[in-house]
Amino acid sequence: MKTPRSKLFALLALLALGATAPAASLTAAEPAPRTKIAVVISTLNNPWFVVLGEAARSRAVELGYEATVFDSQNDTAKETAHFENAIAGGYKAILFNPTDANGSIANARRAQAAGIPVFCIDREINATNVATAQLLSDNYSGCVKLGEYFVEQVGEEGAYVELLGLVGDNNTWNRSKGFHSVVDRYPGLKMVAQQSAEFDRAKALEVMESILQKHPAINAVFCGNDAMAMGAYQALVAAGKDRQVKVFGFDGADDVVRLIAEKKIVATGMQFPKQMARQAAEFADQYLKGKRDFPQKIPVKVDLVTQQNVHRYGDYGKKQ
Repeated sequence: MKTPRSKLFALLALLALGATAPAASLTAAEPAPRTKIAVVISTLNNPWFVVLGEAARSRAVELGYEATVFDSQNDTAKETAHFENAIAGGYKAILFNPTDANGSIANARRAQAAGIPVFCIDREINATNVATAQLLSDNYSGCVKLGEYFVEQVGEEGAYVELLGLVGDNNTWNRSKGFHSVVDRYPGLKMVAQQSAEFDRAKALEVMESILQKHPAINAVFCGNDAMAMGAYQALVAAGKDRQVKVFGFDGADDVVRLIAEKKIVATGMQFPKQMARQAAEFADQYLKGKRDFPQKIPVKVDLVTQQNVHRYGDYGKKQ
């Protein structure tokens, strides 16, 4: 049976109409692009900072943002390039671990001028009302506790070495001052060398090897972070002095916590990088949703980790 001509024309008209329909009606709408948050970290050449950066990035992603980690390699010029890229790239907030307390102020100001909030994590800048908030470990108090334990373990007499971190970082001096506020009360404890190893493990190994040549009869070494404690420990092992020289660190890095459990390193100060990083990401989220009243500086407590309580710690924090 033949199709009536009128029905055929109607069918052809419907087909033609479908062929010219807008393409958008045939496909699902593209999802809206996610708001971007930059995570600018002083260096990724240290597992502690890798944890800090990744915890900040992960929490931002959990909150629904696109987040990218930038490595400044402890170079303020590289940090500046990251800020310029973040501003030009449409990032709406910056979670910031500065390279230098003074040198990084200009970068925070660039972001502020562009209307981008900056939340400092772990390290501070020496300016008020430039960063929206700064979340910082209570380095001074943490090293007061460490200094007290140092005297308890080493005794009131002996020779020791101090390895300092980056000289442009306030954490270096807050830790050193906290430690010396206790130890300097004991005249029998003599600091025979104080030298920067820039918070770096390889540099600390090199510096400690050199110091041991000049001062072979030391009793202890206080290190401004755990990367340097690991480098110092390596140098002591190579010199056959690891059993007689007591090593103290600061950070709470997993490798040092493990060596404390093995009774090879005496103690460290446990910072909480995951806690600080996650809080910074949550602050950025709150800011982007309208909140504006943030405290300028938020101190985060530091725990003393020793061979007696080390079983309570691990994975850059306190075990659940």
